Order: sequence, then C-alpha cells, then structure tokens
Amino acid sequence: MKAAVYERYGPPEVVRIEEVPKPTPADDEILVRVHAASVAAGDWRMRKADPVLARLFNGLFRPKKVQILGFELAGVVEATGRDATRFSPGDEVFAFTGFGFGAHAEYRCLKEGGKPTKHGLVARKPTSTSFVEAATIPVGGTTAQAFLRRSGLRAGERLLVYGASGSVGTFAVQLGKHLGAHVTGVCSTGNVGLVESLGADEVIDYTRDDLAARARAFDVVFDAVGKLKAGAQKALLKKGGRRVSVSGSASLEEGDLDALRGLVEAGALRSVVDRTFPLEEIVEAHRYVEAGHKKGNVAVVLVGDGD
Repeated sequence: MKAAVYERYGPPEVVRIEEVPKPTPADDEILVRVHAASVAAGDWRMRKADPVLARLFNGLFRPKKVQILGFELAGVVEATGRDATRFSPGDEVFAFTGFGFGAHAEYRCLKEGGKPTKHGLVARKPTSTSFVEAATIPVGGTTAQAFLRRSGLRAGERLLVYGASGSVGTFAVQLGKHLGAHVTGVCSTGNVGLVESLGADEVIDYTRDDLAARARAFDVVFDAVGKLKAGAQKALLKKGGRRVSVSGSASLEEGDLDALRGLVEAGALRSVVDRTFPLEEIVEAHRYVEAGHKKGNVAVVLVGDGD
C-alpha cells in the first residue's frame, strides 16, 4: 500500500510516498480503507520534533515509534478481526487514531472498541458528509467538546473562543452555540466572515480591536490555540469565571464521536475545510499547515468520494 513516510526529523521534504506492507487486523481490530485524512499542527510538529519533547516520545535521533503521520481519518471497513463485532465490511467510519498516528496511508487498522484509549476512537461516519469533511472532524471536534465539557459551560453564559478560525476554534464556536451560550470569537481580519457564518454572536478582530477592553466580560474563556497568556485570560473573566486552554488536558469520553455525528447529521455542526491535497502532494500540505494561516482544517484525499 502507499503511505506518507518520514524517517528523519526536519522540513516538509523529509516526508515521501513509499510502498509499505498492508496491515492485517488483529482479533479486536478493523481494517479501514482510508478515503481521507487530515494534516494538522500535531503532524508537522511531530515531523519537525517541535517541541523537542517530541523526540522523547518518538525517538531521540530519528523517528522510531511513528513513521506514518496523520491522526484522524474517514474510510470504509474492508475487513474485521474474528472478535470484532461493532462493524462489518462496507461500513463507513471516521476515527481518531490516537498516539499511533498512521492515517496518511491507504489502510489503517483500528481497535474497534467504543471507549477512547491510547489507540483512539472510531465510530460510524455521519451520513450527511463527504469522507473529506468527516475526516476533519474527530480531533478538532472532540478536543473542543472535551474542553467545553471541562469548563462546565451552561446555557446563557458568555463564552470567548480565542483562535476561533482554527480547527478546534471553529468547532468550539458551533458547540458553544449548541449549548446555548452567547459566543464571542477572536480571529484575524480575513477570518471574521467565517466565524460569523459559524454562528458567533460577536467577533473580535485581534488585529484591530482591543481585547483587553472586554475585561470581566466572560463566564468562560477558551484558548483554542494555546497562545493567550494566562494573565490575559484571567483579566477577561467575570468573578467566578473559568478558563480552559488546549495547552492543558481534557479527557475524551465514550460516545463523543457518536455525539458529534448526531450534531452533524442534525445540521448543528460542520467541518470547515480550507484546502484539500492528494496524498502525492503531502509535502505541500505539510508546508501549508506549518505556515500557520489555515482556516479550520486541511485534508488529504486518498480515494475520491466517487471512487
């Protein structure tokens, strides 16, 4: 099978397309023919070993544990292990692949269990979406979902989403509205229209507006990009307000992907896909995402939706 492989840390050019053995599912696994995946910040950071702590996870001098990146996908079940009963061949699924990554390949084996583990989480794909759209939901969607759950956001509260045009931020704006909050998004000038289209009640352009002028205005501040200093977050909160940041941690729960699927099928949630690249242009996809200007998500297509 074809896969995007990297065997040394460095710039996008260290990733190349190679033929690698097709995996065989274990007894409790399913084999998925990958139709689409995403390229996210976590991919280029692992490829570049930035931060350097990535080397402690993946190998000090060269990648050892993970050599095929990509940690979310959508595709079709091709085969199942003898103990796997949740899915059948032909089922359309979407998944977070966990710390094993591996989505930038034509096939990926996944644990079929419905509980989130280090191996990730898999569920039936939303029927109303393309494979490209579905492949860009699991990581950003579950991350936004988990941190908003941790924040205890309630209907009627005021939520600030800092970094509202990124992958996590675009989902956070929509999930905040679904929960009944008054949502204010923070983004740059070029992304104001996008954030408004996602349902934000207000949008702050951080290149023009003074965010500090909104002191003590919010019940919850969600830093969806991990770039807002703690002091600035605290200054924006009402007395008793809560702050969460993707720089921290939040736990996935059983049923998280199923809940997102339900929202997508109900028309309450959508994935923002900025650009798509064929697998053969994976280097260009890495370069674009690393530049830091993407809106929402970037997808890699392995099988066309009509194929």
